[in-house]
Amino acid sequence: MNIKPFFMIRIKRLTCKIFPDNLSHWKFRNFYSIYSGIYILLFFLSLNLNVTSQTTKLRKTDIIIAGSTIPSFTLKDQNGLDFNIESVKGKKNLVIYFYPKDDSPGCTKEACSFRDQFDVFKKYDALIIGISGQSVKSHLEFAKKHRLNYTLLSDDGNKVRKSFGVPTSFLGLLPGRVTYIVNKKGKVVFVFNSQMNAQKHIEEALLILKDLK
Repeated sequence: MNIKPFFMIRIKRLTCKIFPDNLSHWKFRNFYSIYSGIYILLFFLSLNLNVTSQTTKLRKTDIIIAGSTIPSFTLKDQNGLDFNIESVKGKKNLVIYFYPKDDSPGCTKEACSFRDQFDVFKKYDALIIGISGQSVKSHLEFAKKHRLNYTLLSDDGNKVRKSFGVPTSFLGLLPGRVTYIVNKKGKVVFVFNSQMNAQKHIEEALLILKDLK
């Protein structure tokens, strides 16, 4: 059921009561201000619940989990070149990590940790691929600033993120931070989801790759 029209009508009415024409009603404006704030909060929660409900229906069939084959995709890397996942799938172990935003504190920590462990990943014949929705230019600046030595892909419109079924965080306000480990058969063998513990993504990935070697 779409309850947004109901909220919009109530919010409009409450706004009129906060700024009444009748001066005798002004003593009640603090009460109506609080009441209105509650309705606005509930309105935004209803929007999130609606999106979450639709997303959940999609992900019941489309979410990528351990045992899944990753979808095919082609995205621009930080140098503006096309990167087709099919060119490496089945040839190398893959560490595909989705992150929220270039140069944010958590994402910088995660990116630099992958950089610092690059030789270890290479020993396990694993290719590191970072994916987020920022532009090619943003990715290039991020990579240069922190001397990132692996591929960053620009997922314009978050199409690939959606095809993997990467969940959001904080009531849908923040793109999720999820890492997928893919073996040389193109199958996902491990998925790690943690928004707050960025460093853990690297640790978990190395533990899994050690067993794949």
